[in-house]
Amino acid sequence: MTEELSLFPLNAVLLPGGLLPLRIFETRYLDMVRNCLREDKGFGICLIRSGQEVGQAAEIHHIGTRVHVVDWEQKADGLLGIWVQGDMKFNVLKTEVCADQLLVGQVEYQPEEDQAFLPEEFSDLKILLQHILEQIKTPFSEPQKIDDAAWVAGRLIEWLPLDLDHKQKLLEMNDPLSRLFCLRDEMQGLDVL
Repeated sequence: MTEELSLFPLNAVLLPGGLLPLRIFETRYLDMVRNCLREDKGFGICLIRSGQEVGQAAEIHHIGTRVHVVDWEQKADGLLGIWVQGDMKFNVLKTEVCADQLLVGQVEYQPEEDQAFLPEEFSDLKILLQHILEQIKTPFSEPQKIDDAAWVAGRLIEWLPLDLDHKQKLLEMNDPLSRLFCLRDEMQGLDVL
């Protein structure tokens, strides 16, 4: 299925199921969020390939994640603070830059990855994620799927201090077990596991 989707280029990688806080201050993104909330639809987050988060539209990687706003508040500094949650990966088929520099893409959604039970051989990654989750706080209770391979891989990719291009390569993989093998190898190489 293809559709037109507003795109938010960021220096961040988010996978389905993940949560991300954003501070919105540019008019193009305030308008985008307002429209998404009014029409109950999402927008896409894509890692920046070149360019900046502010100003002219950035060049993006062509695989991203659709998100929906799950919480919002007006910050003391007047900025809009939102929490978004990823729900589907997509391929960007083509993009167009609007007059206000909002990037809009024609996207094709990837099939949802099958839920797979986390194999015992990745119990060290499960323990690492549990430790990370104990340290971080979110504004609401997130359902944790600590025995789901895709969920565990996604949260580790988001929370571990990995290079953004490496995170993007992991997002682009279509198999959660392959992501887990890569993560385990990297963590063992760093003597984290």
